[in-house]
Amino acid sequence: MSTVAHAEESDHPKKARRPWHRTKVALGIIVAVVAVVAIIGSISPWPSAMIIRAVFTKGGDATAAEMDKHVPDTKLDEQLDVSYGDAGADTTMDVFRPASADGPLPTVVWIHGGAWISGAKENVDPYMRILAAEGYTTIAVNYTIGPEGVYPLAVHQLNDALAYIDEHAEELGVDPKQIVLAGDSAGGQLASQMATLITSPDYAEIMGIKPTLAADQVVATVLNCGVYDLAALARLDGIAGWGFKSAMWAYSGTRTWAEDSTGATMSTVDWVTADFPTTYISGGNGDGLTWLQSIPMAQRLDELGVDVTTQFWPAPHEPALPHEYQFHLDMPDAQTALEKTIDFLNAHTTR
Repeated sequence: MSTVAHAEESDHPKKARRPWHRTKVALGIIVAVVAVVAIIGSISPWPSAMIIRAVFTKGGDATAAEMDKHVPDTKLDEQLDVSYGDAGADTTMDVFRPASADGPLPTVVWIHGGAWISGAKENVDPYMRILAAEGYTTIAVNYTIGPEGVYPLAVHQLNDALAYIDEHAEELGVDPKQIVLAGDSAGGQLASQMATLITSPDYAEIMGIKPTLAADQVVATVLNCGVYDLAALARLDGIAGWGFKSAMWAYSGTRTWAEDSTGATMSTVDWVTADFPTTYISGGNGDGLTWLQSIPMAQRLDELGVDVTTQFWPAPHEPALPHEYQFHLDMPDAQTALEKTIDFLNAHTTR
């Protein structure tokens, strides 16, 4: 009896210890993985960039699906994966235009966002279809994201893309005298950079890049939720600061991007001139970049005498509109921004 009782008593502590033992092992593995990621992350931008990319990719796919529901039934001609360079999928574009069109149309060239380290043209294809249905040729352009490619590779590629569009205008249905440069988030920064390159000879010289479009070919820009002041970005802290600094390290190839020519030349707020194209610029009131980037950029352009159309929202506006709010077309405020964008395009192009 006593032997059996003793055995039964000794079994209970072992069973009680097993779950905690497994938990300790799991925690140990997690701590080890985090430590390895932290060590690698201190010497390479890849781990952080891949984490950010995974989050952005999931969000981008969901947003594209939301936009798909709002694409009208208008029949479009589509040319997908048109190659403009020799870097495979990185140097391709998707082209949309109304099937009923029988000549060249004003053209919106859209550069996708994704913190310079994620995203693809497919993320904005639904928005391009929506704008094309309004009577435009619309083009979503790919470029090499970081850390696979480092700055200023994307700028050179986009310059090549514009050259291709100009040279193949007839077959693409493009009016080469009416091109609108557009973008969202990091793509807004790149769109502003291409417009600055094209309209400021001093900036083109500093960049060491010969623009492939003339200034009079770019009739407008559309800038949504973009970044235009890298010094302000470098001052961010917390999770947002970590994310942007990690992305910039991956995109620039250097941790000193804020101190060298990368941050300086990407900060288009410091380089725009009075010759910058007429601009539509927007951002949501719940997006910190609106207050840190978009509103100061709009103010700078206005100071220079550039014709600026803004779509900003009062700070207390409800619901608070997030980064890239304009793509969330289930929201009435995004529909308002879309209508204002179309009105802007109609006002500054002719068909």
